[in-house]
Amino acid sequence: MKINEKTYPTIEDLISLPTLSSINISDDGKNIAFVKRTADWKDNTYKNQIWIYEKNKGECFALTEGTSPLWSPDSGQLAYLRCVGGGNQIFVESFGGDNRVQITDEKEGVSTFKWNPAGEGLYYIAPSKESGEIKKRRESYGDFHHVGKEYRNHSLYYIDSRKDSVVHQLTDGLDFHIHEFEISSDGKKAVLMTAPSPDMGDFFNQDLYMLDIEAGDLRKLNIDKLLGGSVCISPDGSQICYSASIKEKEFYKKHIQDSTLEVYDLHTRKQTQPLTNFDSTVLPLRWTTKGILMRWQDKTNVHLGLLSEDGTVERISKDGFILDSSITEGGNHLAYTKAIPNETFEVYLDDKKITDENSFFKGKLKSNREIISWKSTDGLEIEGVLSTPAEFDANKKYPLLVINHGGPAWASFPIHSGCFNEKYPIESFIEKGFIVLEPNYRGSSGYGNDFLKANYRNLGIGDYQDVISGVDALVDKGIVDKDRVGVMGWSQGGFISAFCSIYSDRFKAVSVGGGITNWRHHYVNTDIPWFIRMHLGNDPWHDPEIYERTSPMTYIKSACTPTLIQHGEVDVRVPITNAYELYQGLKDMEVETELVVFKGMAYSSEQPGMNVAVMEQNLRWFSRYILGEGTK
Repeated sequence: MKINEKTYPTIEDLISLPTLSSINISDDGKNIAFVKRTADWKDNTYKNQIWIYEKNKGECFALTEGTSPLWSPDSGQLAYLRCVGGGNQIFVESFGGDNRVQITDEKEGVSTFKWNPAGEGLYYIAPSKESGEIKKRRESYGDFHHVGKEYRNHSLYYIDSRKDSVVHQLTDGLDFHIHEFEISSDGKKAVLMTAPSPDMGDFFNQDLYMLDIEAGDLRKLNIDKLLGGSVCISPDGSQICYSASIKEKEFYKKHIQDSTLEVYDLHTRKQTQPLTNFDSTVLPLRWTTKGILMRWQDKTNVHLGLLSEDGTVERISKDGFILDSSITEGGNHLAYTKAIPNETFEVYLDDKKITDENSFFKGKLKSNREIISWKSTDGLEIEGVLSTPAEFDANKKYPLLVINHGGPAWASFPIHSGCFNEKYPIESFIEKGFIVLEPNYRGSSGYGNDFLKANYRNLGIGDYQDVISGVDALVDKGIVDKDRVGVMGWSQGGFISAFCSIYSDRFKAVSVGGGITNWRHHYVNTDIPWFIRMHLGNDPWHDPEIYERTSPMTYIKSACTPTLIQHGEVDVRVPITNAYELYQGLKDMEVETELVVFKGMAYSSEQPGMNVAVMEQNLRWFSRYILGEGTK
């Protein structure tokens, strides 16, 4: 009997949970635009719709389909991206009127855009035009940098939205691809975050350029750091701030990257890092007249703060997980999306909640989610999220499921289990009688740079110690049946799950989703081999032993756990060869196994029906092999 006859959300409910993103506040602080993503079951797809909140009316309403809304500097117009003919184009409409105009007509679509500070036009990024020089290079070399890989560098463009709609190409795409950009407040300069190509292999070759927009002059900044995230320009245009590695690029060819904020003075060319004691998740969001708006993770909270010129940080958010944020130029008004424990995300304006997304769960039970901690076998303190039923009995021994997050530089959070989760139906597991542990194993983000690097040359082995010590802590507490424990995870979490199940006999069932199974083979097939060198300290040719010691397949002869293998057919990050090797190895060892390949899927699917199938397979697998359902 359920509490008041309520039930937990179904798998379809969990997949239907709306997600909020791309929040943007008008500079007068009166209106907010954000995107709500919902499942369209009829067309088996997800739809993105732009919503508006009007402060004067205190109401939210749906405006149109689209993404990436941006208010104009005068707060009177809204620009956004909308898919037309297979590519995203920029649209602009006057707020409060019916004037909707398509601004761009790029054949291959627009990836991102920003307003001219005067509100007269828009800068945007789109694939470079096939100029004579580009065509000549392509014919001569096949492509610019990576033989056999097709790509088109993205360039910066400008279009005046008031008159003739003439497009001005500001960079030619010959020498670099633009990932991110920012425009100075006077509209005279642009800072470009670039790489030689969009290929992930060029991660180590990212650079920053300053563009004099009127003169067309480009200047490459002498910054020998790994770059990432966003970049912003000070209000007076004299400095830029960006996310950068703490040390020079060369060091990270064989070491795990740690990052911080870096400030570059465009006049003196001096670089400073004011926050090296902060977690590597710290990112600059916007440089206001009150300081730099920044976001960082602190264990299972994600905060906002303002960094002042003297290096002090004023935290301006309360505990919870802040996903997106937007601040006015003067720093007087702030909007953000935030989730608190056991709830989904809501929109806030100046700390006041203005949406009611959690009404989605009205009439439903929810698992209890709490942070617990334990000591790993080497004494390292590990945290995790424990989910228990609404009617939890501390005197009962429950079957336990362990879910390992991906990354590894990510974490599990105590917000509602349906957030960031299209693979594992935690609420359905709870309804079946399981409790669920999500460990934030060594290498997880938010616990400081030493913890981030604690799995260096110790992948799999250290992870297993963190996971099994968490299991043992719950067994010792008397709430877990040690003979009914399962483990699962996707991507890096899939690797950890494969390692746990093959390396030991402690688990009764396992699900490996999109997981790495053999580092040496994975190294030559993934699009990010540099990630493996960072974590294992070398390539497989110079240090084959570390690749062997940390690979699940090394221990395949000891495999005994029934294993479900799920993998996306076109996953380039973790290619499907990993799944084939594990499947064949388990078959040869006569271990019960099932391989499911999801056609057309990479890491995740844009089809809600396919995500339901992933969840249902996991629910059936653990219900069968741990609870005994469906067996004679």
